[in-house]
Amino acid sequence: MNYHDLELQDQTVLVTGGGRGLGSAIVRAFAAQGARVVVDYRNSREAAEKLAAEVGGLAVQADVTDADQIDALFTAAEQHFGTTITTVVNNALADFSFNGDARSTADSITWEQFDAQFQGAVRGALTTTQRAVPGMRAAGFGRIVNVGTNLFQNPVVPYHDYTASKAALLSLTRTLSADLGADGITVNMVSGGLLRTTDASAATPEAVFDIIAASTPLQRVVTPAEFADALLFFASPWSRSVTGQNLVVDGGLVKN
Repeated sequence: MNYHDLELQDQTVLVTGGGRGLGSAIVRAFAAQGARVVVDYRNSREAAEKLAAEVGGLAVQADVTDADQIDALFTAAEQHFGTTITTVVNNALADFSFNGDARSTADSITWEQFDAQFQGAVRGALTTTQRAVPGMRAAGFGRIVNVGTNLFQNPVVPYHDYTASKAALLSLTRTLSADLGADGITVNMVSGGLLRTTDASAATPEAVFDIIAASTPLQRVVTPAEFADALLFFASPWSRSVTGQNLVVDGGLVKN
């Protein structure tokens, strides 16, 4: 087999924040294709271990902002599966609730709120990527997929901190793709809108779901499972020549 064209069933995939919400849908999507899946979690031990058992994966507790914890996660995964992690999905989200009525506004938001989101999105992705790159270089193959948002293109609700952190993550996606492409490592982003329903969007009023559904060509709100399916493209051989890109998966609300 050409190592540059690993099929999904031959990949070992780390999904950060994989124990619940969107992360669990991403885990199931990769597992359904036969991939070996590492379910990273911070607090959701019971849910992560149950999911890992269900899909034949491995659940490991690690804070993505802590390099030592991520190093231990990679080591545990390599020992468990007997192979390096070939694919990283940076999905972990710092604590956040998508409730526009309760959001922090321009005159009340604090830098600490921005910092928390940047730590989760940007530092988290950098930490996992830096640990993954040596193994990917040795294999001549690597796939990094970052989870973004359509809000920085269409801020229907101005979540200042969350949106800024994801915009920065898109910038990191593009610069990493330029830095790592020669090593056979692609770096891309999949950006969603509001999903019906995840833990983070559970606080969203039903009326908001209805308004977004009415605004999209598909006339419905994307589900976590539908969003997760799109990530498979960037991990598959079908995207072997695609890097530094941002795919918006929101039912057509935002035209990228």
